[in-house]
Amino acid sequence: MKDFAFGKENFIVIAVAVVLIIIGFALMSGGGAKDDVSFNPAIFNNQRIVVAPIITVLGFALVIYGIIRKPKDADNQIAEKN
Repeated sequence: MKDFAFGKENFIVIAVAVVLIIIGFALMSGGGAKDDVSFNPAIFNNQRIVVAPIITVLGFALVIYGIIRKPKDADNQIAEKN
């Protein structure tokens, strides 16, 4: 088996985080005006102002956790090499 910097669990955590980030940005989109003159107040609803940024920040925090998380296999491999 090749030695990767991340374990399987790390890749799963990072993949879930990327999905959360994509969902957060998708929730922020939309709400634009139909023409250049009118104003659409839907750009200030709770989904775009509160929920979407929280989901996006959670996704970025989960990416950081997935990167710094130590794989469980690393302890066993170090013990086996010694």
